[in-house]
Amino acid sequence: MAAVAYGVSTVLRALGARRVAVEQRDEGKAGIDGSSSPSVESTFSTLVDPAFILGTVMVVVGFAGGAVAARFLPLFLAQSIVSANLVVTALLGTLLLNITLHTRDWVAIWLVVLSLFMLGVSSAPGANDDASMTFHWGLLAATVVLCSVSLFGVYRGGAFAAPIGGAGAGLLFGVIACSVRVLDGLEPFDLVTVLRDPAAWSIAIAGAVGFYVQTVALQVGAVSGVTAMLVVGETAGPSIVGVVFLGDSAHAGLGWLAIVGFIGAVVGAVLVAWYGSGDPDHFGEAPPEKGGWRRGREQIEEQ
Repeated sequence: MAAVAYGVSTVLRALGARRVAVEQRDEGKAGIDGSSSPSVESTFSTLVDPAFILGTVMVVVGFAGGAVAARFLPLFLAQSIVSANLVVTALLGTLLLNITLHTRDWVAIWLVVLSLFMLGVSSAPGANDDASMTFHWGLLAATVVLCSVSLFGVYRGGAFAAPIGGAGAGLLFGVIACSVRVLDGLEPFDLVTVLRDPAAWSIAIAGAVGFYVQTVALQVGAVSGVTAMLVVGETAGPSIVGVVFLGDSAHAGLGWLAIVGFIGAVVGAVLVAWYGSGDPDHFGEAPPEKGGWRRGREQIEEQ
């Protein structure tokens, strides 16, 4: 559920960002073509676009599904399943955003899918949700640092703003998964205990800033590239934290399969990001992308 909801949400929000970019150019305002960072005004115009609002509703649905998975499954499995939204984004993008997928893109996407299957087969059931209060405060500190770096990157990163925004949003969403996993006061539910837990504040701050940073990244970058960088961040970060600090593990004798699956998922996502992080085509006027395993767009000779 989370993977589908997040995938639909990303495409709808990218559609909203594209429509705002076209409207601003038609009104003679500074366009968003990936050559410069968007203004705060353009970002807030995107936030109130109807398609973007519907996409935001789907984010809430995805968060609910992802929170349940993060609470009861090993993080490397829960986050890898959620990262399947990359496939949903790619497929819907071909329909709603007129994105052309080449053979290389399908190879990378199926590499992610098969890798997720390996992770599912290898993961051991059960999840440890006990962590020291030092770990809870560490999550909050990491959230503040990631928020600062991500916001600076999307507005000052120039040509790298989109991948920085995607990766930053992914890491912040990963913090949410870790925080949900260890959040106190859920069983039994105690609102006062929840609000006193630094992990709860990490969820609120990381969710708000991650959502905003991803929005800016979608304004200046290609949706597939931004999503792939997000997938890497929200999968790799929590997975490592889960294994190192929370006792996540694989079935006896299947650790190698979990490692292969994890590496494959990350490599596949990076490949999608590499080929999808070129110049965005918000206005449908850019030259076609190169085929094969070449990156970039074809050069059109002037007559």
